[in-house]
Amino acid sequence: MKKRSMKILLIIGLLIAAGLIYIFTYVPPLSEQHGKVATKLYLGAGDQQALIVAFGGGGGGNDWARDYMKEKRDSLNDMGYAVLALAYFNFGDIPTYLDRISLNAISDSILSVAKHPKIDENKIALMGGSRGAELALNLASRFNHFQAVIALSTSNVSFPAITWSANTSSWTYNGEEVAYVPATFSTISPALKGDLYTAHSMMLKDEEAVKKAEIKVENINGPILIMSGKKDNSWPATEMSNQLMERLKQKGFGFHSQHVVLDGGHIAPLDHFNVVYDFLEEHFAAK
Repeated sequence: MKKRSMKILLIIGLLIAAGLIYIFTYVPPLSEQHGKVATKLYLGAGDQQALIVAFGGGGGGNDWARDYMKEKRDSLNDMGYAVLALAYFNFGDIPTYLDRISLNAISDSILSVAKHPKIDENKIALMGGSRGAELALNLASRFNHFQAVIALSTSNVSFPAITWSANTSSWTYNGEEVAYVPATFSTISPALKGDLYTAHSMMLKDEEAVKKAEIKVENINGPILIMSGKKDNSWPATEMSNQLMERLKQKGFGFHSQHVVLDGGHIAPLDHFNVVYDFLEEHFAAK
């Protein structure tokens, strides 16, 4: 009886080990909608409007096309900016998951919209929150036709795809996966509990992976505004934003850059949007 119990335990252990190996090695197929995005353009009244491209975060969908963002969209339009709300996953006929999203496809889509006769295609800024800020920094650091970045509650590195296996990159560039900080086995427990702050903090302890996954923000072709809430419970946004600023300093970044730390959480930047308006007026003025 004892030998039988030991055999059963051994089999169970082997099955668990096999399951874990499968989870950490399985690569999901690329979405059939890979390379597709969804956009909605909000134009102001003038001609040759500077374009602000706005990305939502890790929940997907098209945040900036939703009613709760209308006041901010309208305010930007009133200031002379066109606003392009862009969804990159989990919305209509585009990829369902934040998994290997093509930076090239997003850039091409933005440039296509920027050919609108009322838009100045030579004046484009990117704005995103959370994973959307990570996206904005990744784009602007690779394509010099973007001339300003507003990164709200951002990271300084690329994180893995939001899939059940989490073992692919969130982004691709020129057909290759962008380097990312991997999710280790130890992050499963806090992630399942919804403790995203701890899960991200644990990932960031891998110094070698962090170094490889750092976004090369010094290549951005224009001014940068970073905002974070020091009580962010989704990830250590203030600490990561400080790392961004330190990298810009070390690399001798030639444009204006600033990090505004707020006494709030992950969405605190949306409650202090006057900082965004001031930044735009001083460093990315509409005609």
